Amino acid sequence: MTASDPVHAAKPQRHKVTGDVHLLLRRGGSVLFGQRRNTGFEDGAWHLPAGHLEAGESVLAALIREADEEIGVTLKPEDVRFSHVMHNSASGGRVAFFFTVTDWQGEPVNREPEKCSDLAWFAVDALPEHMIDYCRVAIRHVADGASFSVYGW
Repeated sequence: MTASDPVHAAKPQRHKVTGDVHLLLRRGGSVLFGQRRNTGFEDGAWHLPAGHLEAGESVLAALIREADEEIGVTLKPEDVRFSHVMHNSASGGRVAFFFTVTDWQGEPVNREPEKCSDLAWFAVDALPEHMIDYCRVAIRHVADGASFSVYGW
């Protein structure tokens, strides 16, 4: 068999994605945001509490962990509602999972002041002007009831 043989032809490289989770912590018509700082990406922008999946971790476990790490609230799995998934072209491909929570334990506090300068509630229909665009788009999809989107492809 030769290299030109179809059996040995180079196969396309598999697409690898980074997974991340985003928390829409809702109080009435408002959602909690943190203002990014010292992250090296979009510092000054408002963004949902969010984080990357770790090896061997489910999206639900990641969301619960990130909520505790970033804003000090405890989420119960049964209180987490899937809202949206977005395939984003950033960094070569990301899959962002968005979840809505309206019932939690504890009061949100900024537990990562080195990465977040402030926490604030914003009405869904009056989002902050300076925020990461894919997040704004995803929140609009959530409000419209769309469970899936692609961004930047």
